[in-house]
Amino acid sequence: MATRVDYDALRAQAVETGNDEAVTVNTRGLIDKMLARYPREWSTLRELIQNAADAGASRVGIKIETSPSVRVPSPQTEDPSPRLKHVLQHHTIRKWVVENNGQRFRPEDWARLKEIANGNPDETKIGAFGVGFYSVFSISENPFVSSGSEAIEFYWKGDALFTRRFQHGVFQSTDTTFILPMRDPHIPVPHGAELFTLCQFLTRSMAFVGLESIELCIDDWRMLRLQKFMPGPVNIDIPADINRTSSDRLMRLGKITQDAIQLEAEWIAALQWSTNLRTDRGIAAVSETTTGKLTSLFNKWPKMLNQNIEKPEQDGNRASMDTVKNLTAVYQQKAFFHVNKAVIETSVGRDLSTEIQRARKKAPPRATTVAYLSQSYDERRASNIEKPTMASKLFDSVTPTATGYIYIGFQTLQTTGLGAHLSIPALIPTVEREHIDLSSTHINTWNIGLLRAAGILARISWSSAMADFRRQQSKYASISHGKAFTAKELAEIIPAASLAYETFNWKPAGPRSDVGQYIEKAFWSSSPEFEILSSRGIIPYKNVRIAPIELSFIDELPVVPEPLLKAGLIKSLREGGDLTEVQIEDIVRVLEKSKRTRTPAELQQLLVYLAGRARAKTITRADIRSVLDVAIVTDDEDESSRVIQLRQIKNHIDPNRIPPDMPLPPSTIPFKYTKTLSKFDTDALGLQELQSLDWIRWLVEDQNTSGHTAEKPNIETNPAFASSVLRVLSKNWSSLNAESKAILTSLLDGRTIVPTRFGMKRPSEAYFSSVKVFDDLPIIQDLANVKEPVLAALGVRKTLEIGVVLERLMGSSSEPRGMGSRWSHVDLIKYLVSVWPDVPERDRQRLKGTPICPSEMSSGKPTDEKFQVANLYEPSDSLRRLGLPTLQWPGTYHSESKEGKLLRTLGLRDAPPYSDLVQIIAAAGQSRDTSLRDYGIRYLIEHHQSKRYNESRTAEVKIPFLPVHGSDDKLSTPSECFTNERVGLLGFALLSKHLHQYAAQLGVQSDPPMERCIRRLLRKPPQSKRHAREIFAYMTSRLGLITNDHVNTLASARIVPVGMDKKPTDDDGSRLRYASPRMCFLGDGGDFKNIFDFVDFGPEANMFLLRCGSKHEPSAAEIAHLLTQRPAKFLDELDVPKYMDILVQVAKAWDTLKSDASLVEAMRKAPFLLAAREAASEGMKEQEDEEEGAAKTWQLAKANEIIIIGDDIINYQLFKSYVLAAPQQDETLEDFYLHLGAPTLGSLIEERQKFGEFTSDQTVALKLQSMIHERARLYLHQTPKESIRHDAKWVEKSLSIEAVRSIVVRTSLKGQSMTHTQHRTATLHREGSNKWVIYVTANYEIWDVSQVLSHLLLRRSKPGDAMMLESILRSDLRSLQRKGLNIDKILRQKEREAKIAQEMHQQQLEQEVRIRRERESAQDEIERQGGLQGPDMREKDSMPGDFPGPSPGKYHDVGDEEPQNFLTDTLKKWGFDFGRKPQSALTNREAHTNGNRDGPSGDQDMGSLDPDRETHGLVPQRPASGIPPTPKPPLQAMSPQQLQSQLQQAIRSCRPHTSSSLRSQPEAHKVEEMHTTCDVKPGMNILYAGTTSDIRVFLDEDFLTSTQASGDQFIAANRDGLQHFASVLRDCATIYNVSRESVHVFYDIDSDTIAFNRANSLFFNYRIFRDEHLGMMQKGDKIKPICRWSSTMAHELSHNLEADHNAKPLVRTLRADISNRPRWRTCSGSCNVCPRQNAANNNNNNNNGAVEAAAAASTNTDVNKATTTTDITTATASIESGGASSQGDVRECV
Repeated sequence: MATRVDYDALRAQAVETGNDEAVTVNTRGLIDKMLARYPREWSTLRELIQNAADAGASRVGIKIETSPSVRVPSPQTEDPSPRLKHVLQHHTIRKWVVENNGQRFRPEDWARLKEIANGNPDETKIGAFGVGFYSVFSISENPFVSSGSEAIEFYWKGDALFTRRFQHGVFQSTDTTFILPMRDPHIPVPHGAELFTLCQFLTRSMAFVGLESIELCIDDWRMLRLQKFMPGPVNIDIPADINRTSSDRLMRLGKITQDAIQLEAEWIAALQWSTNLRTDRGIAAVSETTTGKLTSLFNKWPKMLNQNIEKPEQDGNRASMDTVKNLTAVYQQKAFFHVNKAVIETSVGRDLSTEIQRARKKAPPRATTVAYLSQSYDERRASNIEKPTMASKLFDSVTPTATGYIYIGFQTLQTTGLGAHLSIPALIPTVEREHIDLSSTHINTWNIGLLRAAGILARISWSSAMADFRRQQSKYASISHGKAFTAKELAEIIPAASLAYETFNWKPAGPRSDVGQYIEKAFWSSSPEFEILSSRGIIPYKNVRIAPIELSFIDELPVVPEPLLKAGLIKSLREGGDLTEVQIEDIVRVLEKSKRTRTPAELQQLLVYLAGRARAKTITRADIRSVLDVAIVTDDEDESSRVIQLRQIKNHIDPNRIPPDMPLPPSTIPFKYTKTLSKFDTDALGLQELQSLDWIRWLVEDQNTSGHTAEKPNIETNPAFASSVLRVLSKNWSSLNAESKAILTSLLDGRTIVPTRFGMKRPSEAYFSSVKVFDDLPIIQDLANVKEPVLAALGVRKTLEIGVVLERLMGSSSEPRGMGSRWSHVDLIKYLVSVWPDVPERDRQRLKGTPICPSEMSSGKPTDEKFQVANLYEPSDSLRRLGLPTLQWPGTYHSESKEGKLLRTLGLRDAPPYSDLVQIIAAAGQSRDTSLRDYGIRYLIEHHQSKRYNESRTAEVKIPFLPVHGSDDKLSTPSECFTNERVGLLGFALLSKHLHQYAAQLGVQSDPPMERCIRRLLRKPPQSKRHAREIFAYMTSRLGLITNDHVNTLASARIVPVGMDKKPTDDDGSRLRYASPRMCFLGDGGDFKNIFDFVDFGPEANMFLLRCGSKHEPSAAEIAHLLTQRPAKFLDELDVPKYMDILVQVAKAWDTLKSDASLVEAMRKAPFLLAAREAASEGMKEQEDEEEGAAKTWQLAKANEIIIIGDDIINYQLFKSYVLAAPQQDETLEDFYLHLGAPTLGSLIEERQKFGEFTSDQTVALKLQSMIHERARLYLHQTPKESIRHDAKWVEKSLSIEAVRSIVVRTSLKGQSMTHTQHRTATLHREGSNKWVIYVTANYEIWDVSQVLSHLLLRRSKPGDAMMLESILRSDLRSLQRKGLNIDKILRQKEREAKIAQEMHQQQLEQEVRIRRERESAQDEIERQGGLQGPDMREKDSMPGDFPGPSPGKYHDVGDEEPQNFLTDTLKKWGFDFGRKPQSALTNREAHTNGNRDGPSGDQDMGSLDPDRETHGLVPQRPASGIPPTPKPPLQAMSPQQLQSQLQQAIRSCRPHTSSSLRSQPEAHKVEEMHTTCDVKPGMNILYAGTTSDIRVFLDEDFLTSTQASGDQFIAANRDGLQHFASVLRDCATIYNVSRESVHVFYDIDSDTIAFNRANSLFFNYRIFRDEHLGMMQKGDKIKPICRWSSTMAHELSHNLEADHNAKPLVRTLRADISNRPRWRTCSGSCNVCPRQNAANNNNNNNNGAVEAAAAASTNTDVNKATTTTDITTATASIESGGASSQGDVRECV
């Protein structure tokens, strides 16, 4: 836990004892930064004009004074045009002069002029930030201001701004003048498009600024004069329905006035002239740069507000240089506008007022104004600026067109959303004054309230415009009389209305759309009423509709005039759903309220309109019906003038089907109204065509109802009308469907509608003329045009009625006329055959139900009784043998003859139905008539297909009729018997075997359904094992039919006989014990045979049991369950090794078992685990340990009673008699014990370590550490990655070796009083979260070191691992090489180190000689001059971030001088202290006591050697005489002046990378100084993704392609890490005073590039930071990341001087000087600032020159231009070891 710091007390101490120092400001930099955010458009003139308006000026004059060209002489002529042209083309701007006649400067104004950020305190003025005047510094270095008798001049001294104020009474003027000499004298005079945009800006400035005139002059030529005239305001009436208070109740509109504006412009022709580019003397080039130079004039040259002035005009008012002769000709134009101004009363609470005053430096005004500027139709027509002329483009800047702008004094970039300008001077803008501030909560509230007030004013302005239209419409007679406008009246009022509608056509505002939304919402919500112009005058828009076509039938309804339908406001209202088209409800309302009936023409128009909308699916049938229900039409085309109520109309007629002159029902509309409508129209109207059926029904049923024509004739009494109707019916008969024909036939059947020679008859009573059997038949007449099939369908007869036939031809009472004797049934059949096609269906049905045929007796004669034909069978022998009644037919019967076919039609049967045949067979079987039974079965089989018996459902037969095998008397249904002989095992019946081949025809299956088999098996399990073997084998044969549901049923059913309750016998079925398949196992059982139920019914039967859940052996979970329940039985049945094997098997299944929570809990509580103890006890099993020869006693115990030994063999040997140990032969079993809660021996061991003092000679430790570093990689090379706890890189970074005189370890077991004390030669100690130290004695044993180190390197160390490590540490490299280890890399490294050491030693000797000679020469020079001077007494500017160093020829001691510069101050904030001495690696851990050199006096609890345990206590103390570090040989150094100059050059040359991408190819070349390496420049392909904390971020293109992610998504996902990285890079940039804009972040996938320098732009890899330092930053550790990345930045800065690593002499000197700056030498421990003596300062002991060292190390060890992990290993290690640790230790400084 970090130490809590009382920051309140620290702050109080700082306030009480600290020194006061003023904060200084770089004025030039501050002004430049302010101007960078200022508006781009004429910012200086904008501020000066606004100041003039605030001072109450009515006139502003602007003059551009020019300087003549030094190259082109002035024309020698009196003509002013050439001279003016020369000025415009060749002169440059000398200064700007701006004057106004406003109030003279007051003393407070002069004072405020010199202050920045002290705005105008007047709450009614616009200025608020106090920075507006300073925009003059964008064009002038020395502005001059004169007002009254005083003047002030601004001038610079360096970056500081000064003023001179004086009195000049002689030159006193009533005006206030601003003189702005140009900073750049080469800027040309604006002309052409540039000059025109300036004039547009001035014109736009006249809109709301309180000025009356503005003049623009170039030298003595007045280019433009603008004058504004306003006659005076008049009050506007505010409608009572408008709520004048904003919704937030902050603003309320008071008095509202309207004033006219006449804006008059006067200009000379030079303004219209657009110069052509010239090619002489480079004028073209000058013209091209004109815009660029003018950019410096007013920040950025404004973009053209109107695209039509970007190119020279071609009209008459814009002329080229060739056509315009007189450039001084004067032109004039006037424009007219009107402005509505409202006084706003504000109601601001105290809190809001306070916040606004804090932001604006003045309170919000209690009253302000909002103005609305627009142009009416009359004003626009009077202005006459609609054509594209010079005047129109000049006034375009102030004329609101598509959308207006918001003015805060001057125009902002924010549009209003409507076609009018809004002036809201009290709005609070952003600092640049081009946008509205809506970011701050309180400012946002104030600004939104003002925007809402502006919306209310716009609504009142609309109401005022509508009032003008209302006054205009009062003079029209049509409106006065309540009628609609005439076409002439509309033509007069439409143009003005169109302009008004376009003005209030709301569009999306920009750049912030919510600004327009606030205004628009207030506009609409201020009143529920909104009036617009309609065909009946000005009325609320809710009562107005849009008529897509002319609707004369409802001319009472107000609609939008057709010319206004395309107006913007109307479109907006339509799109918003506020203005809709004519709805059905509107038509219904008008028709209901109207007192007049519609004319036939209006009815036709109504029907066409309704049909069109219905066809478009915009109305429904119900809507049409609602209109027709209220519409009344006067049919005045004839004399009757009948009234037609359309509510009755449902049908129309097709004249091709029903003649129009025929009587029609009242529900049918007359044809004359629908003759112009198509079928689509009538269908859309919902009018159904009157069908012949309905028409005839109305004719015959509604005799008393009249239609739309004359009286309806009676169809049953009027033969002529009946004939006409039948002709219409005959014409339409073919189009009728069968149902309609049937209905018509039924409808007319009983009515006398057929004319005959005996009068009107029913159809069934009338005969065709072809029927001549009798003379008294009623024959039809007068139906020549009626089709015969129609009459036949109605029932007119072509044959005699069947009753007549039966009565006259077959009766016995009398003989028919002209006929012979009685007919037999055969004669009747033959007659019917001749007339059958003409026999009506009714007669045919009567024949079928009449008994007309006798059956055949056994003698072949007919019976006296007659039968229906359907009850008889064909006369055949097969049917006679079955005993069926057959038809008596003399002679041979042919079923395919005409008579046979007719008899089949009447129902004669050719075979018995399946059910009847089954009953015949069953009855024969029951009566034991086997002959009939067998013949019936054979008949069924033979005629199975021909008589379609195969379609019968045999499964539904409930009558048993099939013989069963084994019993002739027993019968069965097809579903209860089967053909598989094995079904008898389950008690099913078997079909008689001679019928097996016909099973398919009989509907018999081979096997019963599986469900039935399972039910039988469950109901009656096997009675013996042999029975079970047969049944299970049968079930196996049908294994594919057993589903999972079946398995779930069988798996838990007790159907498997497993033995007898007593002594079992194989086939004895009594007293069998059954088990479920799931609880049975297959096979002999082996060791488990007495524990589990094992069965074996043979391979075939066993397959069924396997399918039902049986297994060959129990699963681990089953064993585990049984172990927890009966562990003693297991151990009794099995011996210890087998029991151990079972435990191993369960342990290997732990990943599966752990998901069963109940089983795991049972295993933790049950005593089923084997454990061993050395001493034997009673009741425990003993077994001799073969390896050690020790007696072990095994017993069962719970997991928490057993201890896991693991690899802690040494401690186990000490306490083995106290330990109940887990088996040690299998790691899986140990893990199993551990999962169940068994503790490890290491967790129960307590060690207390006692160390002697550090040895004075640490050479032994250093050699051992070096050997461990080089051998660890060899040791871990063949080790699986998952077994490694720490790798070789970690060893090099986090493990160190220290030598002490002695090590004593006292070991005890928790809960036991026994302890053991041992002397060791090596032990492990943990320091911090990731720092470890191995303490060794001088005569350490390799074995002890191997044991300690193997525990640290491996997750689970075994004795063999320590032995292998011992072998590697003992053997020399050559011996290891002979053993097959790859050590070539280590040998080559040693050779390089030896070579480098020799070279460095030689360089050190040469450097010492050179330094001594320089000192002697310097001393001689000092003596020659006669005095002693300090090393460097001159005052010089130090470069920010410069490295501190001593004077030449002298080293600093610890307390001589503390470095004072930006670098040291910054690093002190982070915890570094440059006043502390560095320490060597051998003296970096000091005791926290005052000089105790004998080591700790008592025991220290250091914990066990388990690397995962935290160690506590003090480390051994070093002797006072520590060994100083071996100094590096110095390299050649440059002078401090040269060093500072080169460092400043490297820093100044940094620049930002402004491109959106960076692509380069990799490069490599030989390094001159390093003959074995190459200088590699990696290839880059990165794209700009966004910014984080003002630092640009680039992403690898391959990464973006592979992840399909965007830059924004990456930045959002890594926001926290990127912000941490940006914080580190900003701090590093601050150290070196590097511009933050030149620092960039990039991210790649897998390269080793940490950073690179590309064209003096610095790029740093976020991936490296994320992997190595992000975790530190999140834990609050910022020191190490800053040290690491500051060294990286130092390296990349060096590349600004030399791109390659083969340093040239200059850079080599620079690097040598950096790397060889004097170090703070190790003190002897006597000074009071040494961390070894002052423990209280431990928290401040930090790196001395760490960043310097990192820079030096990185610049002298680089082999790659891009900083890689290998490049800065030394530097990073130096910094990290030199930074302050969490315990306050002082680390080594490079």
